[in-house]
Amino acid sequence: MNDVAATDKDSVRGGGSGRVGGAVRSVGRALHLPVTGAVRGIRRVTHAHGAGESGLGKLIELHAVNGAGDVMITVALASTVFFSVPTDEARGRVALYLAITMAPFTVLAPVIGPLLDRLPHGRRAAMAGAMLARALLALIISGAVANGSLELYPAALGVLVASKAYGVVRSAVVPRLLPPAFSLVKANSRVTLAGLLATGVAAPIGAGLHALGDPWPLYGAFVIFAAGTFLSFSLPPKVDSAKGEDVALLAADEQHLHGAQRKQQAKRPGLRTVGPAVTHALAANAALRCLSGFLIFFLAFLLREHPLTGESAAVSLGIVGVAAGAGNALGTAVGAWLKSKAPEIIIVTVVAVALGTAIVAAVFFGAFLVACLAAVAGFAQALAKLSLDALIQRDVPEQVRTSAFARSETLLQMAWVFGGAVGIVMPLNGTLGLAVAAVFVAAGWLSTLRGLLASARHGGRTRARVA
Repeated sequence: MNDVAATDKDSVRGGGSGRVGGAVRSVGRALHLPVTGAVRGIRRVTHAHGAGESGLGKLIELHAVNGAGDVMITVALASTVFFSVPTDEARGRVALYLAITMAPFTVLAPVIGPLLDRLPHGRRAAMAGAMLARALLALIISGAVANGSLELYPAALGVLVASKAYGVVRSAVVPRLLPPAFSLVKANSRVTLAGLLATGVAAPIGAGLHALGDPWPLYGAFVIFAAGTFLSFSLPPKVDSAKGEDVALLAADEQHLHGAQRKQQAKRPGLRTVGPAVTHALAANAALRCLSGFLIFFLAFLLREHPLTGESAAVSLGIVGVAAGAGNALGTAVGAWLKSKAPEIIIVTVVAVALGTAIVAAVFFGAFLVACLAAVAGFAQALAKLSLDALIQRDVPEQVRTSAFARSETLLQMAWVFGGAVGIVMPLNGTLGLAVAAVFVAAGWLSTLRGLLASARHGGRTRARVA
């Protein structure tokens, strides 16, 4: 009887603990479900249409992480360098920031592409290194922000270089991860859109962290980039394969077209021999990147000193920033829809629209037109870049395509730096500034119009060969 009673007590005790354990597991599942459900939903979207099998889905997720981390650092730097002091002092600080970070970057940028050409078997490691470098630099910047140290500027330069190195490698990786029947422009649209969406989600989170203290967005960036370091190695091993690749020479002159074997006279890879359509499209895109860099810095100071009618400086900058982001997202979506149809005509058209909008905004300067110009500039930049990607896919042989992406991205980043430098030194006169912006776009459009239209008439059949 005693044994039976003991057994009954154990069963009751076990049943009670089992019920408690079951209740705890149920609560855990209830709390866990929203997170796992959201993750599964995101994974279904990023891995749709064969992107999961090819590995493109992993790259899309990695680029979203990259965008979220970059915007965290941007929030921290903007609050430290720009918003924390009066306008005149802020101009001096940003000028110093440009001098210490952007100026050296213009020297380093041309080296990034050739250096990465030498790492065809280490692309995952290069992307992980760019993530890890930004994670560590975010911690350095957080200390500099707290102490007011000049370490902020060289660390910010390091972040900029690492970010652009990641962008160059990412452009070179995409062709290796194309799903069946996927155009390169569609793949790049998906990757870019993921980065934009992540930026939109992370920006208010960064602002909320900033409310806790200046270094907190940088701590957030550290966590995000640390995760990106590990995520980089989740990309398929074929990313590191360089089978069949060569180094692209980007030019249109016949002098450098020598056939499939590299000759001894080509001592060093240069930017030559990818064909006239690509070089003209690259020049038009450089004009739009120049416009983007100029507007970011010029409007930042202009709207701080002269906000939009009835709005504060912060709200004015927010309106213009949202307009530019919406335009960029719309351009990316339209690019995916248009795929690679007549990319030369698309570039000519969007640059012409950007030029017309800049001229109208300069002549009839006003709040609405400033927001419209920001949106049109974002739209044009996104759609023109996707069209450039389509031209590289169409006209550049596969064995040099990844190198062409790396080098074109480097040139576009240099154009952005130049536009930003001009924007920081411009007088805060809206009409004058937007007139200068129109000149940038006009120079790019007029110099490439004839070549792009000629290429479109010939159907882009002239293909570059490996030099």
